[in-house]
Amino acid sequence: MPFESPTYLAAVVAAAVGVLLFLIIRWKQQPFIALILVSMATALAAGMPPAKVMACIEKGMGGTLGFIAVVVGLGAMFGQLLEVSGGAERLTLTLLRVFGKRRATWAMSVAGFLVAIPVFFDVGFIILVPLVYALAREARKSLLYYGIPLLAGLAVTHAFVPPTPGPIAVAQLVGADLGRVIFYGVLIGLPCAVLAGPVFGAWIAERIPAEVPEYMDSAAANRTWDEQALPGFGRVFAILLLPLALILLNTVTAALLPPENGTRQVCAFVGHPFFALTAATLTAFTLLGTCRGLSREKVNEVATSALAPAGIIILVTGAGGVFKQVLVESGAGKALAETLAGTGLHPVWAAFLIALVVRAVAGSATVAMLTAGGIVAPLLAEARVEPALIVIAIASGATAVSHVNDSGFWLVNRYFGLTPKDTLKSWTVMESIIGVTGATLAWLLSALLSRA
Repeated sequence: MPFESPTYLAAVVAAAVGVLLFLIIRWKQQPFIALILVSMATALAAGMPPAKVMACIEKGMGGTLGFIAVVVGLGAMFGQLLEVSGGAERLTLTLLRVFGKRRATWAMSVAGFLVAIPVFFDVGFIILVPLVYALAREARKSLLYYGIPLLAGLAVTHAFVPPTPGPIAVAQLVGADLGRVIFYGVLIGLPCAVLAGPVFGAWIAERIPAEVPEYMDSAAANRTWDEQALPGFGRVFAILLLPLALILLNTVTAALLPPENGTRQVCAFVGHPFFALTAATLTAFTLLGTCRGLSREKVNEVATSALAPAGIIILVTGAGGVFKQVLVESGAGKALAETLAGTGLHPVWAAFLIALVVRAVAGSATVAMLTAGGIVAPLLAEARVEPALIVIAIASGATAVSHVNDSGFWLVNRYFGLTPKDTLKSWTVMESIIGVTGATLAWLLSALLSRA
């Protein structure tokens, strides 16, 4: 039977990815619709009975959204309140003071790394770019000297560290423990941020002069901060780390204590992402909202405004779960796993390359991560590799090679007043350094763990 041939099923998966990219790029189809259509077509092409296709779609959507909808929704509200309260600015200004002007590039990289934990990449950049303008003017340096470190910190955390939507979605698809994803995301992300940020930023700033563009709004370009009106650093930092600490606590106790242990059971409850993010969000509502003079109505308004963009992410992620479920139930994913195993390609590099190709062609990191996650998930049943490192590998591939079909490319182009050529030399190279370094470190860690 042709439907049972591993070669045929692997070809079906490859064709599905090609059709998905065609729908998104050429037909400008909304990714959610494109993923649903491709999932239906893949199931039928793989020989799944039509009556079973819709049940498979429902199972994939429900199984994914049951987790993702809660986590992404809470994370979006948490991040929105941090943005509105001025918490991001407080973190950055304090770090600049601690590091000093001579090490301001390191401060910007750390600030970006922390701010992107609850705040979306583009929002974090727009909030903090006035600080880049101010530092560059004072030091009479290229905007890239301070801007690249900020971008690197934002990009690394946005791709590698939950509760940002990308790593959460992929972790759900491949069955990775969220605490381990956070641990490896920070462990691998920090050297990536250093190499792509202060190190590369200092080098490229000497070669590409960049000044504040004349067309930028003067209020943003010359913004000043009333530090007394901003929340305290300790308060912001503690709220930021609260959900990460609770989730990691659950992971550590699960590794050290038996299942029947009372302490482990309590930690499993408070360390579940649902509780951890609920606690962090409510704490932010209180300490960054009502305790600082915002009415409950205003806090609710801010929180509600965060759910509109989160809804799009949730639906697209659910569609990615549908694609993964179709690959699993149709046997196409297993066939592809067998095909890739025959090539001898390590699962980390397979995950990286699949995400890289989709990212380069489609431009969307979200689509790249979801597509790669759905394809790679069946590989893990046979491969002895830590799923959390597969998440990092996919995130690395979905970060690298950002170019003219990516909205982030043009965001940096506009705010730094660069030509497309110079944006490729700076932003694209920075993203690629993060991607290649992240995948390499994930592969090395995977090799060390397999020998342990």
